[in-house]
Amino acid sequence: MPYTLAEIANIIGATVQGDETVVVTSLATLNQAKAGQIAFLANSKYRQQLDDTKASAVILAQDCVESCPTNALVMANPYMGYAMVAQLLNTTPAPATNIHPSAVIADDATIAENVSIGANAVIESGVVLGENVSIGAGCFIGKNAKIGANTGLWANVSVYHDVVIGADCLIQANTVIGSDGFGYAPHQGQWNKIPQLGTVIIGDRVEIGASTTIDRGALENTEIKDGVILDNQIQIAHNVVIGENTAMAACSVIAGSSVIGKNCTIAGLVGINGHINVTDNCVFTGMSMVTKSIKESGVYSSGIPVTNNKDWRKMNVRLRKLDGMAKQIAELEKQLKQFTTNLEK
Repeated sequence: MPYTLAEIANIIGATVQGDETVVVTSLATLNQAKAGQIAFLANSKYRQQLDDTKASAVILAQDCVESCPTNALVMANPYMGYAMVAQLLNTTPAPATNIHPSAVIADDATIAENVSIGANAVIESGVVLGENVSIGAGCFIGKNAKIGANTGLWANVSVYHDVVIGADCLIQANTVIGSDGFGYAPHQGQWNKIPQLGTVIIGDRVEIGASTTIDRGALENTEIKDGVILDNQIQIAHNVVIGENTAMAACSVIAGSSVIGKNCTIAGLVGINGHINVTDNCVFTGMSMVTKSIKESGVYSSGIPVTNNKDWRKMNVRLRKLDGMAKQIAELEKQLKQFTTNLEK
């Protein structure tokens, strides 16, 4: 659907510099945009691309207006403006349309109005689907699971029994929610399975990336609070609790029974140990390893940045000598203390 710049500015809270009647139909980057498209500038390293852009309009901040060769939508946060325009011009189809004849739906499942269920999906006994829920092809929704209004599941998502998913959520393909946690008791050289009797409770406005796994609780529940966003290929173990509006990037893991606070940012490849608590407003940079509870908000890091192989080998050799060096330093400190004591006498 086409929009004039005046209409877009009104929706995103921007001011138009130029022709308000110009019509745009899609988004593009500064260097790829053509007439009829709108671009954005939110990162200063792309500012040089502004000079030659062919976009019909650019969303940008006030300090970039003089450099803009075309119409501008001026606002304090151009990246947020980009997000809002992307939502406005979104062409992504729904995960499903109507209810496909091949879908298998239990007789006692509760299906609200305007629900769509794709081909070969399975909806088991006792399931409750809220209004406007969209279930993609090949999904499995286990017994007594509940999915809130306006939530969408892309293809081949598996939702196990008794799982509760809130309203306005989005779950990408191949994600598994409610699978067994990693619970086993060792006895006489064997691992004895502990049935996982809890479930997973997911709040409203939660988004979960592709191929992510969220384990059900052992006794209590695994909980993902409102507004959480999880990237692709994340592992959330049993009994984990993630607080409101926390964001977690790809390939990170949280071990069992850990509690993560509100508004945390967890970068990619972060590992968080089990049975620890992380307070609100923490940031963990990529490849950090969190081994103990964090009680103060702040930015935390532990991943070693890449270096050339020759330097890395030297550092590794020196690391192996640290214990011996520590003992030598302790001995020298002892000798120095004794020498100082003798001088004072």
